[in-house]
Amino acid sequence: MPADPVKFAYWVPNVSGGLVTSTIEQRTDWGYEYNRELAVLAENNGFDYALSQVRYMASYGAEYQHESTGFSLALLLATERLKVIAAVHPGLWHPGVLAKFGATADHLSNGRFAVNVVSGWFKGEFTALGEPWLEHDERYRRSEEFIRALRTIWTEEHAELAGDFYRLRDFSLKPKPLSTPGRPHPEIFQGGNSTAARAMAGRVSDWYFSNGRNHDGVVEQITDVHRAAALAGRRPPKFGLNGFLIARDTEAEARDTLREIVAKADSEAVEGFGAAVKQAGRSTADGKGMWQDSTFEDLVQYNDGFRTGLIGTPEQIAERIVAYKRLGVDLFLLGFLHYHEEVEYFGRRVLPLVRELEATLPAVTGSVPVRA
Repeated sequence: MPADPVKFAYWVPNVSGGLVTSTIEQRTDWGYEYNRELAVLAENNGFDYALSQVRYMASYGAEYQHESTGFSLALLLATERLKVIAAVHPGLWHPGVLAKFGATADHLSNGRFAVNVVSGWFKGEFTALGEPWLEHDERYRRSEEFIRALRTIWTEEHAELAGDFYRLRDFSLKPKPLSTPGRPHPEIFQGGNSTAARAMAGRVSDWYFSNGRNHDGVVEQITDVHRAAALAGRRPPKFGLNGFLIARDTEAEARDTLREIVAKADSEAVEGFGAAVKQAGRSTADGKGMWQDSTFEDLVQYNDGFRTGLIGTPEQIAERIVAYKRLGVDLFLLGFLHYHEEVEYFGRRVLPLVRELEATLPAVTGSVPVRA
């Protein structure tokens, strides 16, 4: 097996409505008891991370939602090995306040807290809370400053920053979060597909999350992020890829499930979501914002998860995962229709095949085709 096998995360369903905007049955619940059981199940079936979603008000099929940082801490305390990533919005958090929360959560979980800095697409949340809504590239500029502040607070005794969005004046945080070899502070994740997001990831983030993508899309994004990191003189962030996984005993069963999800899509919610996110992305200078080329079907899974193509038999999915790994994907962020059953099926049927295929990879990997 390679020294660094591909890792797996799952979307925490702490927001109602499941991971697809469809009236198809989803045996998934947004409540704590369901999610506590899911977290234990996931860490016992090969998952390394869980990502708690951030949503502050109802929108597009998500009527109820639990706050991400508090929910993440609860899941950390319910598990032993799972790392939990809390999504947060700069503009609604001050980096010093989040740094304090994160240090406490890190101590309580023995170093398993992480954060996902989300620049934001939902204008209505900000305006409803009376907060200014920045244009696209300004949101990413604020997020970059937020990450710089967060890392400074977590690693320096006396943090100083005179930025455009945040000010730190001899700020001292004690206790610091836990520091271990290869992890000097809680891992910092970041999402976004735009040119601004890719450049920011190369400069400051530990991990870059991409929406669902095929072979060419993954190659393009990894190339851009690595180029940005080289210009910044730092090691590139690791690469995480979103995917909605439908593993069934036969390919026909998996494809039928996908067709039913799309056929039963909540059209009004999908179209409303599409209008909101494409408005956010259109403000990019080059039109490469998230969701700009997403079809109706893509938006039924709101992070383009169908595009990654993790749909079929365990063998087909394992082959595709390892093909993406050869391109440079370090982690898969997965969503499921019926979480408890399908996370267990993944651990029992898919993951062993992934590990077998990884063991055959050469020491130096190259690009291979990933067929749609």
